[in-house]
Amino acid sequence: MTVGEEPTAPAPAPTAPALAAPAPRQRRDARRNRDRLVEAAHAVFTEQGLEAPLDVIARRAGVGNATLYRHFPTRAALVDAVFHGQLTDTMTAGERARTAADAWTGLNDYLRTVFTTLAADRGTNDLMTTRLPDVEVLQAVHAHNRRTVDLLLDRARAEGTVRPDVTTEDLLFALAALGRAVPPLTKVTTPDAWHRPLALFLEGLRATPATPPRPLPGSALTEAQLGAVLGEMGPHRAQQTEGTRAKGGERSP
Repeated sequence: MTVGEEPTAPAPAPTAPALAAPAPRQRRDARRNRDRLVEAAHAVFTEQGLEAPLDVIARRAGVGNATLYRHFPTRAALVDAVFHGQLTDTMTAGERARTAADAWTGLNDYLRTVFTTLAADRGTNDLMTTRLPDVEVLQAVHAHNRRTVDLLLDRARAEGTVRPDVTTEDLLFALAALGRAVPPLTKVTTPDAWHRPLALFLEGLRATPATPPRPLPGSALTEAQLGAVLGEMGPHRAQQTEGTRAKGGERSP
C-alpha cells in the first residue's frame, strides 16, 4: 500500500467446507429411518392388519411419530411402500394366467397364486380383499385382477369348462369372502389349509363336475377348529385395535 492510499479491507474468510458436510449424512439417516419404518410396518401389518396403530409402527422402528409422518404423510402412502412389490407380483401372475394353454388351467393357477399371497400375512389379505382408497398400486392391481378374471371366464365359457351363468362379480365376491377367512384358517390349522376350500369352490364353477368328484386336499375341519376359526374372524379384532389406539393416542394421517 502506498502513502495516501486507503487501506484495503481484508477479504472475507472463505466459507468452511465443513458446513455443507452434514447433508449426505442427513440423507443417509433419512434413508435408514425410512427403511426401518417400512420394515417395521410390514411386521406390524402382518400381525395386526392394515388398521394397526401407526404409533406402534414408529416405536418398533425406533423413531418418533413425527419422523413417520415426515416420510409417510398418510397411511395409504405407508401401505403402498410396504406392499408395492407383492402387489405388482400379483399382476405378473395375472399376465402368465392369460397366456395359459386353456382357460381352466389358467384360472386355477392364477387363483392359487392369489391365495398364496392372501395366506402370506394379514396385511396383504386386508389389502387385497377390501378397498383402501389412495393406494395407487392397489387400484392398478384391482383393475388388472378384474380384467384377468374377465378374460379367463370368457375363454372358459367358450371352451365349455365353466358354468355359463357365472359372472366376474360372482367370482370376485366369492373370492373376497373366502379370502378373508384365510388368515384365521391358517392360524388355527396349517399354512396350506386354504387349498381345501378353494378346491371345493373351483369344483362349483365347473360346467361339468368331475365324476367321481376329485378328492379334496388336506383335512376337514373339526368342530373345535371351526369354532376357533370363526372366533378369529370375530369383531374382537376391531375392538382391540380401538383400545390400542385409545391408549397410544394414534394420530390419524
